[in-house]
Amino acid sequence: MGAYVGHLACPRCLTEVAEAEAFWGCPSCQKEGLAVNVHPVYRLDGVSLEADQSATGLLRYRALLPLQEGVTYFSLGEGATPLIHLGKIGEEIGLDQLYVKDETQNPTWSYKDRLAAVAVNHAWGSGAETVVVATTGNHGAAVAAYAAAAGLRCVALTLESVPSTMKVLMQIYGAHVVALSSGPERWELLRKAVSKFGWVPMSSLTDPPIGSNPFGIEGYKTIAYELVASLGRQPDVVVVPTAYGDGLVGIHRGFRDLCELGEIEVPPRMVAAEPLGPYSASLATDSETPTSVPLQPSVAFSIASPVATYQGIQAIRQSGGTSVVVGQDERILAGQRELATAGLYLEASAAISLPAVTELVATGWISGSDLVVCIGTSSGLKDTDATAGILAEVPTIRPDIDDLCMAIGGA
Repeated sequence: MGAYVGHLACPRCLTEVAEAEAFWGCPSCQKEGLAVNVHPVYRLDGVSLEADQSATGLLRYRALLPLQEGVTYFSLGEGATPLIHLGKIGEEIGLDQLYVKDETQNPTWSYKDRLAAVAVNHAWGSGAETVVVATTGNHGAAVAAYAAAAGLRCVALTLESVPSTMKVLMQIYGAHVVALSSGPERWELLRKAVSKFGWVPMSSLTDPPIGSNPFGIEGYKTIAYELVASLGRQPDVVVVPTAYGDGLVGIHRGFRDLCELGEIEVPPRMVAAEPLGPYSASLATDSETPTSVPLQPSVAFSIASPVATYQGIQAIRQSGGTSVVVGQDERILAGQRELATAGLYLEASAAISLPAVTELVATGWISGSDLVVCIGTSSGLKDTDATAGILAEVPTIRPDIDDLCMAIGGA
């Protein structure tokens, strides 16, 4: 029996919102000039966290997701990703218990598969025919894959500047991919398409942004469930690469479920690792209105948002967390290279977590005894050109042992 009651509510003012209106955020807060996403409402009395081992992917936790009863849903085997102990790296920065939740093991190599699995299933169960997404790549690839599995048409609005690999990943799954020159153009066109054609949006479509499809964000709750199952306890700190805060908010909501179910006592402190700094700027004020910062280019382009969201800020504040700005490309790429020494090749936007943790340990915000988990959100295979720029050119040599030794620096 599912716990979802069939409607959503605003986390700020508790206004109830019907499913059909959910993508536009809270209408009451909007009248006050504040953009706030809404969340599905559950009744957790009598609900068990015990995963349904007969189901695959996130459907193991179907009772805690906003999916209808009596509908057969589909999975691509998402979730149940490995938790990897970074012993040597942790020792170097002063942490005994440093882990990465390796979300590159999902079907399209990123944690966006968790969002897409729930968002597309919900759209399919509601009778949708077309889903549409504004994306820099990971989100679009995930939605395209799940739309293909569901037999839905997918339209992806991306940017000219995104790596060709990202475009290929969306196209191969059958998405209709078009590129625009700027983010605001994507969102304007997305709003027009949703309003005129009734397409179901998979990503944020409001201005200012409120975050993605509210049903899909619930898919990230399962990361919290899996972490506690793997560790036998809650982490002390969870570090999430953050743009609009979808993952940050979803994971925090999962830990709050666990608190309500009596599985843990308090949620871990949530940390936003960001390249531009809107969360840090927002947290520096007493206001609940997000602060914007100048848009700048970043190797972590997937999360290079100049705007924070209300619910992202609240997840940090409610958990006693913080944000860390890692604005230098060289620091992010150094983190990527360091993680590769542990056998992990993460996209720059995912690798940003390591320099963030390093900084928090150096300042004492994270103590050496803390259990820290970084969310490895996506694979470096999505943007190999960025990595190639910090690597030596591969030499071409003769089939001669002396040439080999010279090329590799000795026997």
